[in-house]
Amino acid sequence: MLVLGIETSCDETSAAVFNDGTLISNIVYSQSEHRRYGGVVPELASRAHIRRIVPVVDEAISEAGVSLSDIELIGATVGPGLVGSLLVGLTFAKTLCFALDIPFVGVNHIEAHIFSSLVYEDVSTPALALVVSGGHTELHFIPEFGVYRLLGKTRDDAAGECLDKTSKFLGLGYPGGPVVDRIAKEGDPDRFSFPRAMLESGDLDFSFSGIKTSVIEFFTSCGEDFVRSNLPDILAGIQEAVVDSLVEKLKQAYKIYPVSDIIVVGGVAANSRLREKLARFSEAEGVRMHIPPVSLCTDNAAMVARLAIFLFERNGSSPLSLSAVPRLDLAQKGD
Repeated sequence: MLVLGIETSCDETSAAVFNDGTLISNIVYSQSEHRRYGGVVPELASRAHIRRIVPVVDEAISEAGVSLSDIELIGATVGPGLVGSLLVGLTFAKTLCFALDIPFVGVNHIEAHIFSSLVYEDVSTPALALVVSGGHTELHFIPEFGVYRLLGKTRDDAAGECLDKTSKFLGLGYPGGPVVDRIAKEGDPDRFSFPRAMLESGDLDFSFSGIKTSVIEFFTSCGEDFVRSNLPDILAGIQEAVVDSLVEKLKQAYKIYPVSDIIVVGGVAANSRLREKLARFSEAEGVRMHIPPVSLCTDNAAMVARLAIFLFERNGSSPLSLSAVPRLDLAQKGD
C-alpha cells in the first residue's frame, strides 16, 4: 500500500511516502521566518505552511518515484499543535482524499512521535516512552501500541522549551536546543551546577521552570563578560541539569515498570548528551533503547504515515468531518 503522510502541527511542513511499510521519501521544510523572533509566531507559521504544502508534497511524491494517483491512503496530524498550522495540512489531506476517493486517517502528534521509533525497527511491548520536545515532556507506559498510560508530565516548561529560552536569553539563535548542544560539547558539565527539580517528589512528573529561573539569576549576577567567556561550561551545566532530570525520572519509571524496551522520541531526543546517558543506562540495565535517527526526532511526516498505517489496519478510516484539535491529549493520567 502506498501511503502519504502530512505533518504541519507547528513550524515544519513535511510530507512522506511509505510503500508496503517501507519509508521511500521524507521531505521536511523547516521555516526560517521565526528566527528573528526567537520562537514560533503562529500566524507566520500557518502562512508559511500554505506557501509550502504543495511543493513539499510534490517533492515527496517525486522522490518516491510515484504519482499522486498511485496513493492509496493519506494520514495527517489532527493535534496537538497550533490550530492554524494544523488546519493547513489537515484540510489539504482531506481535500486530496476526497478528490482521489481514497481513505483518510487523522493522527495524534504525540502518538506519531512514539511511532517514529517504528519507522526503521521493531519495538516490543510492554514498553516505556519518553516524549521530550520544545512543547512536550511526557512519560508513558505502553502495554500495547494504541494503548497509553500517562505516568508523568512537566508541570511547567517542557525540557526543550527550557533550552530554547536559555538560547534566546543569550541571543544564541532559534531553535536553541541544537545550539546549546553544540556549544556544550566544548564545556565541562561539572563546573557550574543548576537545579534538578522534583527528583525526590515521589511521582514521575517533571519541572524545568526552576532551571530557567536559576539560569536567568546566574546570568544576571555574573554579568555578560563572565558568561561570554565561560559560555561552553555554563551551557554544559544547564544541559546536564535538563538531561539528568529526564534520565532520572526514566530510571524511576523503569523500577516500577521493568520493561525490555524503552522509547525516547521528540526533538530533544536528538541531544547528544541525552543519547550518551541513555546508552549508559541501556547497557547497565540490559534494556533495549529505541531512539530514532536525528532526522526523525523533530516533527516529520514519516512518523505520521507510519502511525496512519497502524491506525488504518486497526480501525479503518477517519471521517472527513474530522477537525483540528490543538489541545488533543494522548491519554488520561494513570497510576
